[in-house]
Amino acid sequence: MKSRSKLSKALTLLMVGGIAAAVFTVVVLPAALVAGLATQVLGGEFNDLPGTLKNPPTPQSSYVYASDGKTLITSFYDQNRRDVTLDEIPQVMRDAIVSAEDNRFYEHHGVDAKGVLRALVSNVTSGGVAQGASTLTMQYIRNVLLYTADSKEGRNAATEVTTDRKIKEMSYALALEKEIDKNEILRRYLNIAYFGNGAYGVYSASQAYFSKEPKDLTIEQAALLAGLVQAPGDYDPVKNKDAAADRRNWILKKMVELKYADPAAGAAAQASPIALKLKPAPDDCLSRGEGSNGWGFFCGYFKKWWLDQPAFGATVQEREAKLQRGGYTIVTSLDPAVQKASEQAIAEQIKKDSPFALGVATVEPGTGRIRSMAVNRNYSNDASKNGKNTGGPGQGSYPNTTVPLIAGGDAAPGFQAGSTFKMFTMLAALEAGMPLNTTFDAPNKYKSKYPAAPGPATCEGKYCPSNAAPSMAGRRAMWDAFGRSVNTYFVWLEEQVGADKAVEMAKKLGITFRGDDKKIADNQEAASNWGAFTLGVATTSPLDLANAYATIAAEGTYCKPLPVNSITDAGGAVVDVAEPQCKRVFEPDVARAATDAARCTVGDKSAFGRCDGSTAGGLRNVVGRSLAGKTGSSERNETESFAGFTPGLAAAGIAGDPDSPRNAVGAAFADNVNMAVAKTLKAGAGYAPGKDFVAPDRKVAFGTEVRVPDVRGRSVDEATAELRRAGFSVTVAPNRISSEYVAGQVGDVYPTGSAPKGSTITLYVSEGPVPPVEPTPSTGTSAEPTGRPTGRPVPTPTRRRF
Repeated sequence: MKSRSKLSKALTLLMVGGIAAAVFTVVVLPAALVAGLATQVLGGEFNDLPGTLKNPPTPQSSYVYASDGKTLITSFYDQNRRDVTLDEIPQVMRDAIVSAEDNRFYEHHGVDAKGVLRALVSNVTSGGVAQGASTLTMQYIRNVLLYTADSKEGRNAATEVTTDRKIKEMSYALALEKEIDKNEILRRYLNIAYFGNGAYGVYSASQAYFSKEPKDLTIEQAALLAGLVQAPGDYDPVKNKDAAADRRNWILKKMVELKYADPAAGAAAQASPIALKLKPAPDDCLSRGEGSNGWGFFCGYFKKWWLDQPAFGATVQEREAKLQRGGYTIVTSLDPAVQKASEQAIAEQIKKDSPFALGVATVEPGTGRIRSMAVNRNYSNDASKNGKNTGGPGQGSYPNTTVPLIAGGDAAPGFQAGSTFKMFTMLAALEAGMPLNTTFDAPNKYKSKYPAAPGPATCEGKYCPSNAAPSMAGRRAMWDAFGRSVNTYFVWLEEQVGADKAVEMAKKLGITFRGDDKKIADNQEAASNWGAFTLGVATTSPLDLANAYATIAAEGTYCKPLPVNSITDAGGAVVDVAEPQCKRVFEPDVARAATDAARCTVGDKSAFGRCDGSTAGGLRNVVGRSLAGKTGSSERNETESFAGFTPGLAAAGIAGDPDSPRNAVGAAFADNVNMAVAKTLKAGAGYAPGKDFVAPDRKVAFGTEVRVPDVRGRSVDEATAELRRAGFSVTVAPNRISSEYVAGQVGDVYPTGSAPKGSTITLYVSEGPVPPVEPTPSTGTSAEPTGRPTGRPVPTPTRRRF
C-alpha cells in the first residue's frame, strides 16, 4: 500500500502546512489535475476489491406470508431490510438522495477531489472534523464493510475516524466505479443506508414512515427520507418534527437548484406539513397486531420447523441467521379464511379468559400442509394480567401464552384424546384382515386379559373397562361400535389384533409419544400389555391428531406436517424444502373401510347402510358435506376431543386445562368442541370440492364368509379347537345360559351359519335344562314344556343384548 502511504503523508503535510496551503490548492490547482493526481495515487483495480464489495451480501429481512401470498404474517430480521430493483426506486428518490449527499455524484469517479480539499480546508479551519467529503460511493463502501463485518474489531475499523480508513474508502471507490455504473451504485446505496427507526434501505423506510412502497413516494416524502441518512436520530420526524422539516426543505431547495425539481413543485413541497403513516415492522412471532395475534402459534410452529431444516445450515444458529438475514420470501400454508373461521368458531364456544384451552388444527390430506392453528389464547409472553394458575401458585397461562398448545412438543402439556384413539385399533384390525363386520357381544363391563394397575376398578388384577352407558352393550360390529363408541368392544378388538399393533399404527400416522407414554410405546412387551391405549390414555396434541386423521382421508398416505407452500431466496431461486414428504402406510381399502365406520359417529351414512347410533349425529349437517370422525373423552372428562375429516380437509380439537391437567373441562363441553371443529371444517369447503368418500370393497367390509361348525353340545375345549381349525377366533361369554344341553357343554354360539373367516365366535356355556312348570290349580292343566325355567336367561338376541 505504498500509494496510500504517500497520500497519507501528503495529507498530513497539508494539514501541518495550515490553511494557506490548503486554500491555495483548492483555489489555484485545476480540478482536472487534482482528480488526475488522486486517481494515480489511489486508483486500485476491481479485482483487488474484497468480495463483499463486488457482490455485497447485505442482510435482508425474510417475509412470511399466508397461503394467499399477500397477507403478511410477520418478518424476521437482524436488520429490517428488503432490497429493491432500480425500477422500483422512483426518480424523485434518486434525485433527492443525490441532492442531499453528493450533488456531484454523476461527475466524479468515486472520489470528489474538490470535495476532499474543500473538507480539508473546513476541518483545518475549525480545528476538528466539520466535513467528511464522502461521496455516495464511499458511503456505500463504508456501509458494506460495516454490515458484513463479523467482529467488533471489524465494525470499529469500518467507522473509525482516521486518515487510513478514508484512504481505503477512496481507493475502493475509484476501483468500484471502474466496473459498476452509477445507477447500480445508487441502487445499492439506497438498499443499504440506514434511515432510522429500525429501517434499513429505502423499501423498509418507505414502509416504516409512510406505509407505502418506494415507487409511490412523493417529492416531499423522498426529500424527508433522503434527509435522514446523514443523522437518523437528529432528523427523526417522529421525535424531532421541526428539525426533520428543516432538513427536508433544505434538500427540496437543493433539488430545485440542481434542476431536479421545478421551483413551483419545490415551493409546494416545502409548504406541505410532514404527514406520517407509521407502520412498525413485525419482527418474529410476538409482534402480531391485536386481532391477529392468535396467528403467532402457527408462526411459532413455522419457526421451529425452519430451525430443523438442514437446507438452511448445519446448526440451529446458522439456520436462524439465514432466516434473519437471508431475504427469503416465505409463503406459508396458513389459509387466512380457515384460520379466521376457526378463531371465530372457538370464540363462540369459549372465551380467552377461561383456564380451559380449546385448540383446533387443520391439515390438508395428501400434502400435510397445515391450514390453520387456532386456540382461545393470545400469543404473547406478557403474563402480567393473566388469571390465577389452577394447578398451583402464581399466574396461569390465560389469556397470554407462547406455549405451543396446538402443536404440542416437549415444552407443552399433552392432552388425552380419549376415544379418538379407537381409530388406531380399528385400522390395525382392518390391516390384519378383520372385516368391518367383525362382531362381538360387547358387555357393559369387560374383563380383559391385560394387567391393570391396582385399584378398585380392576377385576382380579385385570383391566376391566366399562361403557359410558349400559345402552352401548350388545352385539356390535365395527360400524356401530365405532359410532356408539363402545369401550368394551374396542378393548376386545385390541386383544384380537394386539395392543402393540394399535400403538404401532398410531406411530405410523404420526402420533408422537413423550415421557412415560414413550417408554411404554417404545417397549414391545409393555406396549403389548397397554390395554387402555385404545381408549386414548396417551397424551397428544390437536396437530398430531389432525394429521393422523388426514392420513385416513388421504386413503393411507401419511405426510409430515408442513407449514409452507413455497420458499424463494433473495435472488428469486426456489428453495427445495416446501414439497410434501409423504409415504403410504396402509392400503387404500383399509382407509376406506375405517372411513365408512367413522361416518357413523357424525350422522353420515355408511356405504352399506350399517350405521346404527352415533355420539355426534348432527355434525354432518353442520359441515354440509360428507364427513367422518370420532369423539373422545378422557376417563374423568378432564379433556374433550373431536377429530374429523371431509374428503379435502382434516381437523382435530382438544379442550383441557394446560395448567392443571386433572381439572376437568366436563362432559357437557363435548358439544362445544364438536361444534368448533365442525365449523372449522365447514370453512374449508374449498378443499377438494365435489369429491366424496370412496366405498371400501365388500370383502374388506364383510370378509370371506365360511361355514361356522355346529359345536353345540360339545365341551368348551372341543368346540374351541374345532372352530379354530375352521379359521375362527373364539371367546366364551361370561354368563351361562339355560339350554337343553348338559351343564358345562356349549349351549349356543354366535354367529351361526356362516361368518367372515378370522372373525370371533362367541360360545355360551349351558347351565342345563329347566324342569317343566307345575300345573296351575285354577285350570288343572300343565303349561307347555319349554326346557327352560321361568326367570332364567334365554339365549335370544334380545335377552343377550346383541
